[in-house]
Amino acid sequence: MKTVLSTKILEPSQKELFLNSGLSLVEYDAIKIEFLDTKIPFEYQNYIFTSKNAVKVFLRQINESQKKKIQTFCVGEKTKALLEDNGLNVVETAEYATALAAIIVKNYKEETFLFLCGNKRRDVLPIAMTENNIQFKELNVYMTILNPKAFHRNFDGILFFSPSGIQSYLLENTTGNSILFCIGETTATEAQKHSKNIIVANKPTVENVLVQAINHFRHL
Repeated sequence: MKTVLSTKILEPSQKELFLNSGLSLVEYDAIKIEFLDTKIPFEYQNYIFTSKNAVKVFLRQINESQKKKIQTFCVGEKTKALLEDNGLNVVETAEYATALAAIIVKNYKEETFLFLCGNKRRDVLPIAMTENNIQFKELNVYMTILNPKAFHRNFDGILFFSPSGIQSYLLENTTGNSILFCIGETTATEAQKHSKNIIVANKPTVENVLVQAINHFRHL
């Protein structure tokens, strides 16, 4: 039986999808998230989110009357769903930060933004906005902490969901001959520093990473 390591604890429905495929699964959290006590100002009209973690901190502080005045811009369908489920207006969404940056530069150059992010955020959005003279402020609202763990065995496949997850895994392990399944191009770019055996999800979702692994090993 092929064994796959997930560098993220999966939700029950995700785990079921995987285990029904006949593959063996090992899972752990390669990174931990720590929410910061940063006070978020609510005088902005436009807020940018590139992760659900930033949204969770935001939702802890905002009240119902403030929600009506705010427009949000985000990366990822699940981030969008979390915002909309909590009564916020999502003006623009994209699968990647590069695509969201292009939309903002093209259509919202005169606006002012607050970008809520973590300490490991990518430079794509801030660089694009600075280069195009778009007014914005950046605020760290959570920290990504590496959570290394040694595995004294080889895996047929390893599922990675962020560059930080790869960095954490490699503190105590090597990729060996494992196939690395990556959630998107940013994660794949980090993986390419360590392996040529890489498969990238065609949609940046956890479920699609699982599907890629299941399809790959099912056809062997």
